[in-house]
Amino acid sequence: MKRRAALGILPVLILASTVSCTDFLDQQPQTALTQEQVFSKLENIDPLITGLYTNWRNARKDRGGFMFQLGGDESQQGAFQVRSEADQAGLDRYDGFLAPRNNALTQQWDLRWPIVSAAAKAILALQTNTEDEAKRNVLLGEASFIWSAVTFELTQYWGEIPIIDAGKLNEFGTSRKPLPQVYEYLIKNLQFAVDHLPETQTDKRRVTKYAAMALLGKVYLYAPQEANVRDYQKAADMFNGVIQSGKFSLVPKFGDLFDPSKPNSSESLYEFQFNNTYPDNNQTQWQMGSRALASIDGNCAFGGYDLMVPTAYAYKDATAGGVWEAGDTRKAASIRYDFTYNGQPPKLLSGFGGDELDPHVKKFEDPRTQGTMSFWYSGKNIIYMRYADVLLCYAECLNELKRTPDAIAIVNDQVRTRAFGGTLPSAMKWNAGLSQDEFRTKMLDERMRELCFEGWRRMDLIRSGKFVSLIKARNRWAAESNTIQEFHKKYPIPLTEVLQNEDISDADQNQGYQP
Repeated sequence: MKRRAALGILPVLILASTVSCTDFLDQQPQTALTQEQVFSKLENIDPLITGLYTNWRNARKDRGGFMFQLGGDESQQGAFQVRSEADQAGLDRYDGFLAPRNNALTQQWDLRWPIVSAAAKAILALQTNTEDEAKRNVLLGEASFIWSAVTFELTQYWGEIPIIDAGKLNEFGTSRKPLPQVYEYLIKNLQFAVDHLPETQTDKRRVTKYAAMALLGKVYLYAPQEANVRDYQKAADMFNGVIQSGKFSLVPKFGDLFDPSKPNSSESLYEFQFNNTYPDNNQTQWQMGSRALASIDGNCAFGGYDLMVPTAYAYKDATAGGVWEAGDTRKAASIRYDFTYNGQPPKLLSGFGGDELDPHVKKFEDPRTQGTMSFWYSGKNIIYMRYADVLLCYAECLNELKRTPDAIAIVNDQVRTRAFGGTLPSAMKWNAGLSQDEFRTKMLDERMRELCFEGWRRMDLIRSGKFVSLIKARNRWAAESNTIQEFHKKYPIPLTEVLQNEDISDADQNQGYQP
């Protein structure tokens, strides 16, 4: 990917379309209008923002949407996937295939930078637009949020990354920048979004002030120490602002969060909007379901191809060495254990690894496809951020601020009470006398129970300092290869980037990876 080219003049043609950023950023202008003339009208910029939302959403669908969840302690690849896709298998095995040449990671890197570049282009255009200031600031807040959301993901996974500022391309180039500078930009852009986004949006594709507050809170909470911006009080202030707004609440029944007939609930801060019609379907179940069911009926709503399955720790009960406690309703809503279909238990297929009927991810099943269309057309919304996550993050901040009893009360009275059906048994209440470190340990399991397969686990493991130890203990493939090391917390910069980007050389590669 040539990011300098991607930040060139944006063609007028794209302003009225939502094709991929890679396509439109490589095109040349098709009219005689200047860039200044195009961007002088907000009506020309608004479709670009809509296109940003579409491309950001599409980065979270199908196989690519879950690539970063592989290789963790809660999810791993199915056996046949590991045997048949060497580069992809490297994400779980942490072996020689997890290298700059890894095509699975290169695809995800290449998919995200055009979104960041297009968002940067929109930010620059809006900063110089002199039309309706209020409307301009909302659009600028949206572009700033999307730029931040994707940049945050990139820096969490790759560390030092380029800062794409369309107004400073000559100054910054496309070289990797120190983490303090990257996070300074993240905070600046998200603070603008917090200050200027509306509290609500009729169009659920668009973000609000509270989504920006929650993401800014995560930036302060998740930032690595070397970024010099981790701040539990500032993070707590952002999360508490969401809580005190009174606009969000936990849905009474955990399973309703994943019911496609109940989208955009009171718990949703933001979710990616999908449906069962191409190109707005998400193809998620195609990757998550069981191959044994797919071979029986292509319209089985829990069929699929075992891309991402729970680790044994993520599906077993605590009494058997896993994470689940007796009576927790989140277990049945998150993981499929029963594969009975049309009254008959399916049989294992020969030659595919033997784990096709082990427990599978259930959260993304779309029952609307059952018996009527291929599970490839799965299309229920995919949650990005929700209120339970805000509560748990706020509780973490309180614990770090030496307010552990208050943190425990939030977890017990809200998140765990809902998890146990509305009444938390006394035996399941966290003891008010937990130490700060005991709380940290319990919280890591609680986040798995509440948020498993929703995309935050790798970041949680990295910031907890438990990345290597827990993955080695719980991930079947990482344990088998026994090659995971601390440097694997960062992915390798793709070889194609090193070869094509004049500002990144072999010497700029993340430590531990060979050129």
